[in-house]
Amino acid sequence: MSGAGTTSAVISCQAPRLLRAGAAVLVLGTPVWLLALAVRPGSGQLVALDQQAVRAATAVTARSGLADVLVVLQTVSQPVVLYLLAAVVAVREWRVTGSCRRSAWAFATMMVSWVAGAGFKLLVARPRPVVESPLAHAAGYAFPSGHALNVTVAATTLLVLQWPRLTPRRRRAGVAIAMLAVVVVGLDRVFLGVHFPSDVLAGVVLGGCLVTASWFGFRGGGDDPLRPA
Repeated sequence: MSGAGTTSAVISCQAPRLLRAGAAVLVLGTPVWLLALAVRPGSGQLVALDQQAVRAATAVTARSGLADVLVVLQTVSQPVVLYLLAAVVAVREWRVTGSCRRSAWAFATMMVSWVAGAGFKLLVARPRPVVESPLAHAAGYAFPSGHALNVTVAATTLLVLQWPRLTPRRRRAGVAIAMLAVVVVGLDRVFLGVHFPSDVLAGVVLGGCLVTASWFGFRGGGDDPLRPA
């Protein structure tokens, strides 16, 4: 009975936080839902602009000879690679600060976001761009870009995780590095022709939304692992 009572108490304690996180996803994710509705029918002005952008971007890549470099970037920015590195950082943060809860929050946020992004792809089911001379191949649906979503999640989550220990100078550097990583990976997806610009935009917005919702949902209380510095 004591074990069942403890489990029930834990669930009761976490339920309000889960509800806050879910509500935050619904509200903050509104731009992504609207964008998904705009691209799902497969026609319209936005879709035409997407197609024009991909054709222009892949033409630049073919002329510049950067395809091989972009394919390497595509490989090293895969979610599996990103999250393995991020897990190492989270474990190191735990060892340095002794805060298991903060590191556990970071890891859980990244894993849930990864799964949520994959599920959203299936929900929208948008085909990937079709180009005359493919520069790279990618499986699955296009919207949102998994690379863009997951690099945004990993970069943002690690910033939040380490923020209290960073000096103002390192905070500025961390923000700049995170933004650069997101921009470079996002451009890589379009210039390889495996994603439309709207896919990348949706990935970045949804990734930031998921991390923000997680932070908003699970902070608060005396045992808060995300108490603002």
